[in-house]
Order: sequence, then structure tokens, then C-alpha cells
Amino acid sequence: MWAYESVFYQIYPLGFVGAPFENDGVETHRILKVLDWTDHIKKLGANAIYFSPVFESDTHGYNTRDYRKIDCRLGSNEDFKQVCDKLHSEGIRVVLDGVFNHVSRNHPAVQAALDETAGFLKIMSLLNT
Repeated sequence: MWAYESVFYQIYPLGFVGAPFENDGVETHRILKVLDWTDHIKKLGANAIYFSPVFESDTHGYNTRDYRKIDCRLGSNEDFKQVCDKLHSEGIRVVLDGVFNHVSRNHPAVQAALDETAGFLKIMSLLNT
């Protein structure tokens, strides 16, 4: 398998590009900064990049709101496609950190559950006090 023979370079995108901690909803095209590092990554001998969370989240990236959208603090889906296309053209594979075992309180599924079970949650909070 290709991953066993690969040299990975890990990037925590929100930190790598200096994005603010709180997601203010403003799209800023920061992920394109990765393109400036492609030659450096290749010189290190890396042929794969492991991107820690890139999906739309509230704060640190591990509290995902939308698994189909790049975090607006990083840019757009099109920006990320441009980065991936460039990396692929340089022989660098891309792996994404998908955090699927927990989501943001602002994820639509959580919001729907909270709306539907407000009475149940109130009872449970009273029982746990």
C-alpha cells in the first residue's frame, strides 16, 4: 500500500496559515499559502501531506459543522481544490483528517436533536444535578 512507503508532512491548517481561533464566518483565502511551501516539502523528501481538520468548524477544527465545506477561515472548496491539484501535480498525495466521531454543537444534526428532545434534555439535566 502506498501509505506504508510514503513520507508524510503533517499540516494543522488553521495554525499553519495563522487563522483566528473563533470562526467569524468571513471567508479568507489562507489555504493557498500551502502552495508557497510545496518546494520545501518536496526537498524534505515528503511525498504525502496529512492535513489535520480542514472542514467548517466553530473553533479548533475538531468541532465540525459541515463535512462538505472547507473552513471559511482557510478559504473555499475551490481554493482547496487548487492546493490539492498542485500537490498532486508535484507527486504529493493528500490525506484529510476526518473527525467523524464528534461534531460541533452547531452541526445541523445536533441542532435538530436539541430541538426535538428539548424536554428530554431538560429532565436529564435536572437528574444530573
